[in-house]
Amino acid sequence: MAGYGAAVHTGGVGSGDTVAVIGCGGVGNAAIAGASAAGARRVIAVDLDDRKLDAATRFGATDTVNSRGTDPVEAVRALTGGHGADVVIDAVGRPETYHQAFSMRDLAGTLVQVGVPEPDMRIELPLLDLFARGGALKSSWYGDCLPSRDFPVLIDRYLSGRLDLDGFVTETIALDEVESAFDAMRDGRVLRSVVVL
Repeated sequence: MAGYGAAVHTGGVGSGDTVAVIGCGGVGNAAIAGASAAGARRVIAVDLDDRKLDAATRFGATDTVNSRGTDPVEAVRALTGGHGADVVIDAVGRPETYHQAFSMRDLAGTLVQVGVPEPDMRIELPLLDLFARGGALKSSWYGDCLPSRDFPVLIDRYLSGRLDLDGFVTETIALDEVESAFDAMRDGRVLRSVVVL
């Protein structure tokens, strides 16, 4: 729900919008699925890992940018006619990705931070840039979800084949495999591992 809600609720993605999502793990790909479901015209996935970018296309990304060798801000601007995206979702939560998200927005665009930062992380932006670019800077805690409102919608989308929840489950594991599952997630080998008892 965190990524899906970051696009649909916090970001307010609507029909015809352009969206960029930085970080294509489970939360980022859920944001991609949410943006696609909300009618975004273009959904740009940004990540360092081609495996994650391949997964992003299955969830609705129309374009992918591997930021390991490409400036992601310039790439998103090029894909949006030089304007930047209407909504940019930072699913990583690091100062570097926040700066990128801030800079790849269209004027008056919305930046949504759903990636959780470490407590000691800091961000510094020129105050004039904050003023001149306009738009909105939002944080999204659990996708601004209301379970009583949102879970029935997601269940309906899943049951009708409009939301591929199964695609988020990369592997099922036993309880004693949890530590290795965290390693696999950190290494980018899986989107989600589900414990089966």
